[in-house]
Amino acid sequence: SCCVRYSEVQTSRLNQSLPFPTVLQKPFTVKEGPNSSAAGNPNEIAKLFPNLFGQPSASLVPSETQGLNPDQKLRIGVVLSGGQAPGGHNVISGIFDYLQERAKGSSLYGFKGGPAGIMKGKYVELTPEFIYPYRNQGGFDMICSGRDKIETPEQFKQAEETVVKLDLDGLVVIGGDDSNTNACLLAENFR
Repeated sequence: SCCVRYSEVQTSRLNQSLPFPTVLQKPFTVKEGPNSSAAGNPNEIAKLFPNLFGQPSASLVPSETQGLNPDQKLRIGVVLSGGQAPGGHNVISGIFDYLQERAKGSSLYGFKGGPAGIMKGKYVELTPEFIYPYRNQGGFDMICSGRDKIETPEQFKQAEETVVKLDLDGLVVIGGDDSNTNACLLAENFR
């Protein structure tokens, strides 16, 4: 952006190249593991999440061939949820870079203003130019965050309509424990 002024440290961070996690640096496949459970109150949790509870766990394991078809174009949504945190921009940048390198032609959509952006269909397609000023910079400013929760039947319906409209293959919720609870509720309702 024309009006952005970076400190010397911010300027130095912009062009730092961060490595992918080791498992993502080479070909991998997804391996199903034991069925999921809960550390405590499994019967209660099974009632709350009947579609998800007991599903096989999954892990990424090294492979001779890539599990992801390199010609497969993915459509992924990302949302920042909850309070400011230092790594949100790098999570988005990492997803973007991975898609550009391993699934060329894929699209990454950022939902603006947190979960409300999913419900209201407010998003932006993320491009190299859009992401660049935020690389390795702290905060949740790129697409902004929000503390809204998706919890009523109408809100789940709105979220599903947005995901279907964009024909998303996945939705990544970036946030803390409360955000991950909301992500689990979304997954349960999308099932």
